[in-house]
Amino acid sequence: MDDNKTINPEAEAEIENAEAEVAEDIEKETSREESAAAEEAEEKSSRGEKKKLKRAEAEIAELQGKLAEENDKYLRLFAEYDNFRKRSAKEKEGIYTDAYIDALTQILPILDNLDRAAQYGEADSESPMAKGLELTRKSFVDTLAKMGVEEIEALGKPFDPNLHNAVMHIDDETFGENEVVEVFMKGYAKGDKVLRHSMVKVAN
Repeated sequence: MDDNKTINPEAEAEIENAEAEVAEDIEKETSREESAAAEEAEEKSSRGEKKKLKRAEAEIAELQGKLAEENDKYLRLFAEYDNFRKRSAKEKEGIYTDAYIDALTQILPILDNLDRAAQYGEADSESPMAKGLELTRKSFVDTLAKMGVEEIEALGKPFDPNLHNAVMHIDDETFGENEVVEVFMKGYAKGDKVLRHSMVKVAN
């Protein structure tokens, strides 16, 4: 009898089938493990990406807040500077106007003196001195007119406390109510600014 055993072909086929099934099961299990590992890795990666995204969104929100804060500071600073610039320009203009008006007010008595001198010279208006005085007075008045200074009309006009200063009052039916009947000292104005009120006598 031969010592070598002969394997039954059917048994050999069953063994091969079993080995194939085991190999297939192992492959499936390996595939499942790999798939699960891949899903887990993908999930971890997704969680990591979400965390990164949340951190990035938080950083963006923080930067936007800082930007809004700095922009607000800039707008406030710009508004303060603009107000300062306008206020400085207004103050500068006001100082110039006040100084200008003060200077004009100081020279008005000179014109008063020229007017008085011209009245005394009316008796001899043809004399060289009277003519020279009148020319000087006219030049003075013309110069003031070029500077925007004009005499305030008073005689025969209704009394206006904004323009006139009443120092005397009379009752006389030949004049209208609150009519200026005499001017003691002429008043002058530059535009809407009164340099000096007219000193007047008012009737009724």
